[in-house]
Amino acid sequence: MTNLFNVLASCGSLTFDAKLPQTTSLLVTIVQVAVPILLIFFGMLDLGKAVIAQKEDEIKKGQQTFIKRIIAAVIVFFVVVVVKLVIGLVADDSAKSGITGCIDCFISNKCGK
Repeated sequence: MTNLFNVLASCGSLTFDAKLPQTTSLLVTIVQVAVPILLIFFGMLDLGKAVIAQKEDEIKKGQQTFIKRIIAAVIVFFVVVVVKLVIGLVADDSAKSGITGCIDCFISNKCGK
């Protein structure tokens, strides 16, 4: 008798509970969306505080902080793309389908059943 509550997913020769890639995919999506928004929001707050202070040094420091936060937001947003690209380049041709399949399984929740 099959247990309907124990849904399995697989990538390559690995088989695991389907909730693991679902959770990982959700976390990756949250990080890709929330972290850049929060970084830009806090950067705008820093810049706004500097402008309200009306001091030249504070404004320059606020601008530098804002630019650093924007760069950090861009890096965080593209981390997943860079990881997929690097693994795709490093993996040999015979293992590419297995490795990229596992990456798609855990990042995009596209797993074999």
